[in-house]
Amino acid sequence: MTEHNHNHSHDHDHDHGLNNWQLLVALLVLVTMQVLEYGFHIRFNNITELLIYGAAYLLSGYSVLDLAWRKAKRFDFFNEFFLMSVATIGAFSIGSYSEGVAVMVFYSIGEWFQERAVKRAKGNIKALLDVRPDAVDVVRNGKIETVNPKDVSIGEVIQVKAGEKVALDGELISEKATFNTAALTGESVPDNKKQGETVLAGMINLATVCDIKVTTAFRDSKLSKVLEMVQDAQARKSQTQLFISKFAKVYTPVVFALAVLVVVLPMLFVADYSFQTWFYRALVFLVISCPCALVVSIPLGYFGGIGLASKQGILFKGGNYLDAVTEIDTVVMDKTGTLTKGVFKINRVHAVEMDERKFVEIVATIESKSNHPIAEAIKEYAGKVSGYTIEQVEEIAGHGLKATINGEVVLAGNLKLLKKFNISYDKSIEEIVDTIVVVAINDQFAGYITIADEIKSEASQAIADMHKLGLKTVMLSGDKQSVVNEVAKVLHIDYAYGDLLPEGKVKHVDKLKSEGRKLAFVGDGINDAPVLALADVGIAMGGLGSDAAIETADVVIQNDNITKIISAIKIGKITRSIVWQNIVLAMVVKVIVLVLGAGGVATLWEAVIADVGVALVAILNAVRIQGKNV
Repeated sequence: MTEHNHNHSHDHDHDHGLNNWQLLVALLVLVTMQVLEYGFHIRFNNITELLIYGAAYLLSGYSVLDLAWRKAKRFDFFNEFFLMSVATIGAFSIGSYSEGVAVMVFYSIGEWFQERAVKRAKGNIKALLDVRPDAVDVVRNGKIETVNPKDVSIGEVIQVKAGEKVALDGELISEKATFNTAALTGESVPDNKKQGETVLAGMINLATVCDIKVTTAFRDSKLSKVLEMVQDAQARKSQTQLFISKFAKVYTPVVFALAVLVVVLPMLFVADYSFQTWFYRALVFLVISCPCALVVSIPLGYFGGIGLASKQGILFKGGNYLDAVTEIDTVVMDKTGTLTKGVFKINRVHAVEMDERKFVEIVATIESKSNHPIAEAIKEYAGKVSGYTIEQVEEIAGHGLKATINGEVVLAGNLKLLKKFNISYDKSIEEIVDTIVVVAINDQFAGYITIADEIKSEASQAIADMHKLGLKTVMLSGDKQSVVNEVAKVLHIDYAYGDLLPEGKVKHVDKLKSEGRKLAFVGDGINDAPVLALADVGIAMGGLGSDAAIETADVVIQNDNITKIISAIKIGKITRSIVWQNIVLAMVVKVIVLVLGAGGVATLWEAVIADVGVALVAILNAVRIQGKNV
């Protein structure tokens, strides 16, 4: 069996055109005929049997026969489909109709299980395409026209309302605007833009209506480049082959050769040689050699692994990723939303010569006049504040706020604000890595509040567990390097790189892969989609993750808990162990029955029953996966 990723043209360059009703009808015909013939001893003449079983055979085996024929035309005879076709047609030629149908039905059931298990193959990047707005407001001749972004020329002015996505790259004409850039950079802090600064497609306007002069055509926008990278990365994705597809390349020609020898060799050694007898045995040999139990049991093993993972809130998009996750030696992670919560939280309050609670209340009072996310975090931290009168509120663009509170002049904002008003402060606060709000009262430095994106409580344990498994840890982020370094230091991450746009992340992942590393990438934003596709295993955070990241990833952690990466690796190892048990069991039984078949001891039905028995044991073994504790 091969993995069912139809992007490649290995043994499964087909899409099983098998409908559930076709397989069900074939199975019902087989069971009904056996009950009538052996339960009620009803005998059918040869033509009737041939017609009934022939119809069931075509219903269950059409797609296998079609693929075998297409491969034969390319002179590709050594594959399981050609083997299956020759053996089952051979069974029909010697009158063993029910056996021929049984082999094909069991094979098709195995295929059906495999296809159900890996139905959600990745490759669908429709969610990414949905991110680009399909309409944009353009200012033409003093009027607003709504047009397709593709029809906007460079130099035209577009208008973006609050809450809308920017459709095209451009230059901000309005005096100022605030944008959520998380989709492109993963940067957790909203970006305040001033007149003349660059705005990129995919950013979301958070505040007032703004005008943007278009500088780049739609197809050349930063977001379009992200889409192209995802498609390129998917094309370069390494294909993990399941064991049986490699095995079939050796197994199939060997079986054909042995079947020929079963017919030819006895000519040299058997006195009363009968071609009919030995040809029959050769066909029995071929029927027995169809890898039926393997075909059923291996996908079921992976199906069990996928089931166990889903109980843990982990979605594997294919059995091949259960294999791949056991081979990784490096885990590369995004910061915001993966290692951190992506939510602002007050980290530290430092008041100078003032009661800390009073300081927080004053800052919350002035910040009540702003709707910036940092202001929201401060207001939430302060809780209910009363007893303060605020007047003469002035917003100083790119610096902060100035107001009179209970008769005192209060400034709250960034360090540029203090420099603007020539207020001296302790220079050591310039070394603080977090986002900082500094405060002055009556021209005197009064303290500061630091705000950080909070590290997830489970992140430290997750990194420690990764190190115990011998995995290297790497963090790639669009956030500033000082913040990235601090998070890496707290969590003991091996390597950390900040200030990265999507192409920067791709370069780092490419470099790691060129060093021969097998890596998993864990992320949650649209900006992570190209690297998720390029990594050996792409893992998306499904709770807060963007649709694009979830669609592009191979594995989705539905509750955003990073410790589930360890669970995913353990489930992969359990699954691989049970699948190999099934392979060994199936092969041992197969070899025994092949020897008995060649010697004329085993009949076709004994071979089929042995095959079905192995398949049932393998199924029960695969079901065991579901009960495992991870």
